[in-house]
Order: sequence, then structure tokens, then C-alpha cells
Amino acid sequence: MLNKVILIGRLTRDPEPRYTTSGVAVTKFTLAVDRPFTNKQGEREADFIDIVTWQKLAEICANNLNKGRLVAVEGRLQIRSYDDNQGIRRKAVEVVADNVRFLDRKDRGGAGTVQEFDSSGTGGFASEISFSDDTDDVPF
Repeated sequence: MLNKVILIGRLTRDPEPRYTTSGVAVTKFTLAVDRPFTNKQGEREADFIDIVTWQKLAEICANNLNKGRLVAVEGRLQIRSYDDNQGIRRKAVEVVADNVRFLDRKDRGGAGTVQEFDSSGTGGFASEISFSDDTDDVPF
């Protein structure tokens, strides 16, 4: 069986960092992901998808992301049930992220960088790819 989700979108608001009662970091944010087609009025619509990160990845996202940042999220789809304040049974659909890549610069100016962070705090953590508008070395 396979449960894998890959999304690219922009944060709709600043991340919400919290800690569980046992001290584990958890950060939630919502990603606006454009649909690959237009509606009848010729406008693009977006889906708003809740993302959850845990532990070291949660701390990295809380400290480095803010509203409007472009990110790629890799993780798994999770559907959970809960009772709201009125006792009504509700469902929550969210992506639990294993890997988050920052696809633009924090200051949104100049040359771009891609930074990748994974849930282990290693692996992709040190991976950074820089690119600029200089295309003289591109072979095509």
C-alpha cells in the first residue's frame, strides 16, 4: 500500500507552532495549491490544504516560514475524527509532512534558493541549491 502526497503552494498565513504536553514540537500551516485548470469564468481556483509537521521539522518551519512563502511538501494524507465543542463528530483531512522544501528566498528578492528539510533533521537538511537568472551555461 502507498500513501504519498506531494504539493507545491504558498502559505496562506504564518505557521502555528505548538508543543504537546510531553514537549514535542508540532507546527501547522495551510497551503494554497492552484488547480491545474480554470473554471467557467476563466479563473484559476485553489485548494487550501492543512499541513502538519512534527519535531525538528516543525521547529524549522516555525522559524523560517511565513505567509506567502512558496514551498513543496512531501508527506502522507491523514484523516482523523474528533468531537467539536457541540459534541458533533467531525473529520479533519491533513497532510503530515516528512519533507519541506523552501522554493523561494525569505526576502523574495534577488537570486532564488531551494532549501530542503526532512523530518529526521538530517538528509535534506544541509541540501541547498542556488540558482540565478544567468542562463549562459544552459546547454539548450
